[in-house]
Amino acid sequence: MKKIVLAVLLALPMSVFAQKFAHVNSEQIIQAMPEFTAAQTDIQNLQKQYEEELQRMQDELKTKSEDFDKNQATLPDAVKQRRQQELQDLYQRLQQYAQTAEQELAKARTEKMQAIQTKVLAAIKEVGNAGQYVYVMDISSGIPYISETLSTDVTAMVKTKLGLK
Repeated sequence: MKKIVLAVLLALPMSVFAQKFAHVNSEQIIQAMPEFTAAQTDIQNLQKQYEEELQRMQDELKTKSEDFDKNQATLPDAVKQRRQQELQDLYQRLQQYAQTAEQELAKARTEKMQAIQTKVLAAIKEVGNAGQYVYVMDISSGIPYISETLSTDVTAMVKTKLGLK
């Protein structure tokens, strides 16, 4: 009986050292996903729409400004002040639109990437649970050092889980 207890006590610390660690490159996985390509296309199209509207507004401001500069000397003071105010208002709207467009673009980018990252994280968790890994570390997140010889690269397994090649 003493020998069995001694053997169990000696084997216990060995099981602690038998923990499995893995690493994954989530950036590589995300870039291989069709959802990422679709999200990039959607974001580029949205950005193009914002840029076109901004350009239209800039052209309108330029045209009205040039017209004002050309006719300013012949305009009555009341009309001149009103047109100056219109130009200022148009300039402020242009600045506000540029700021709003930038915020909306960032929001769209965040929302689209969040959905993709959630899907990848779920696949990483499934692979980690199936492989009984203690930790699965993402090497694309800038971790200073991961021993690739002491941990298993599960990137391919996660890609397979997501149906990617």
